[in-house]
Amino acid sequence: MSSETWRYSFFCLLILSFLPLAAAAESACGSPATPISEVQGTGPASPLAGKTVTVEGILTQDSRSDGGFGGFYLQQADHQTDNDPATSEALFVYTDRDTGASGMRLRVTGKVKEYHGLTELVAVRNLRTCGKEALPAPVPLTLPWAVNPEHLENMRVAFRQPLTVVDNYNLARYGELALAASDQVQPTEYLPPGNQAHRQSARNRQNRVLLDDNRSRRDPRPVPWPPAGLSSATVRAGDRIDGLVGVLDFRFDAWRIQPAGTPVFLATNPRKPAPSAPAADSLRVLALNLGNYFNGDGKGGNFPTPRGAATMADFQRQQQRLIQTLQAPDPDILALTELENDGYGPHSAIASLASALGSQWRFVSTPGQDGDDEIRTGLLFRADRVSARGSPARLTGGPFRSQGRPPLAQDFARLDGDTTVRVIVPHLKSKSCRGARGDDQDQADGQGCYTSRRNAEAQALTDWPGTVSGDPRSAGTLIIGDLNSYAREQPLAIFAKAGFTSMVHHFHPCTEDQCRQYTYRYRGEKGTLDYALASEALMPRIFNARSWLVNADEPRVLGYQGDQQPGKNEPWRSTDHNPVIVDLTL
Repeated sequence: MSSETWRYSFFCLLILSFLPLAAAAESACGSPATPISEVQGTGPASPLAGKTVTVEGILTQDSRSDGGFGGFYLQQADHQTDNDPATSEALFVYTDRDTGASGMRLRVTGKVKEYHGLTELVAVRNLRTCGKEALPAPVPLTLPWAVNPEHLENMRVAFRQPLTVVDNYNLARYGELALAASDQVQPTEYLPPGNQAHRQSARNRQNRVLLDDNRSRRDPRPVPWPPAGLSSATVRAGDRIDGLVGVLDFRFDAWRIQPAGTPVFLATNPRKPAPSAPAADSLRVLALNLGNYFNGDGKGGNFPTPRGAATMADFQRQQQRLIQTLQAPDPDILALTELENDGYGPHSAIASLASALGSQWRFVSTPGQDGDDEIRTGLLFRADRVSARGSPARLTGGPFRSQGRPPLAQDFARLDGDTTVRVIVPHLKSKSCRGARGDDQDQADGQGCYTSRRNAEAQALTDWPGTVSGDPRSAGTLIIGDLNSYAREQPLAIFAKAGFTSMVHHFHPCTEDQCRQYTYRYRGEKGTLDYALASEALMPRIFNARSWLVNADEPRVLGYQGDQQPGKNEPWRSTDHNPVIVDLTL
């Protein structure tokens, strides 16, 4: 054996002799370990990403159950922290090994990885229990965030204030609720469109935390919140949640709290009955977006429909719920949007709805003038209380010539009077960005897409001679329907310039801190898309205007297509818009 070969063999034997010692040190409880704060670092990503480290800490929350995140949260004991407020003392350990339970000290060796913004330990090769130890004290928190909470990632936290549910859209899909310090209002409800409104909406989204269910399963059943079960209760946007303690987690681009126990749900925005009927000598007009009311062929077939119910059973649930919503406030006139555009025959959607409402209901008919959109606007009225005077009219020119939903106008009078009111139901272009080009694209001013189109439609309606009744006994005009615009956006300014005032906002002004009357929620912000706009002449006759918070605050899974249904004869979540209700004297 040459001297070089001998030296190489001796070196290999020496290395091999140290391997058991190194392995023992790696797994020995209490031996030197990398502080978790060094793994986390002070920035958004770990400075040790890709390296293998050994850490030792307390298992604070386990997520290795069926449907969980496939690991657990490990946090440095309170007496071993680095006392640097810029670094987190916890990380997620991704492993299917079943060693350890909450409240146990563990020693773990694995590779540091950044997973979609979450610092975690993967490829675990050693996992050893080191006895029991007290859980780290939760860090007290409040919203809005003082700073980005990156320095608290994966740590135990406790919110010191009740938080408000601002969004329950994904409750049944992902088991999560969006929470904020208070209810959040669409900025263009109280701010003019522009940079300030756009920035405020971004701040609203940033200052939230999601209450999660510590699971990665889609469509969890039973739905995890509220704790009593969604079938026997509801959790409405505007409700509050208190006693929130758990691990602050970052997944899918959002800060989340994985609760350590069951938080307290407070019904601070309870369901309320419909507004009581006004005096007998008045007139009540109700506007509602029906959420795509399509009745197939009207004889039980042709399901699924293009935009509405997928089955006959779905349609029956939808219709039953809508009838409850429309009848409960006891209106005289209905101004409706998202009604199937299928004529006026006995099997049409509007005829089906009138029949379901009762024998006293009639509908306004404008065959050949309804446009070529799949949906249209409609007017229905109680023939035992009011009568339609003169001929109806639709605005079919300008932007409504070849696109959009032509507004419908009709004069009405009480059966015991001669004074008329002109009711016009519009439905302006939505904010959806599908197909938007040029000026119709989102201008980053808080108004969404197709503002230019909505402006043109609003201008055409205010310029239309049909906006004013030709009846000399007319008390004025009420434009009532879905304008797809919040209160300070440009289409409303066009109506205001023409002398039309939002009556709900007149009686219930909306500010950043208080907005009790609204018709829609979108991505956690509430505001008004549906309006009752009165002409100057009509305003003195209107003595009440409001919305009924029956739909927009409810989880979407309670809708007619969801698998969690409210009571058979209840109106909740009949559509995604709240109705607007106006009372006037004629």
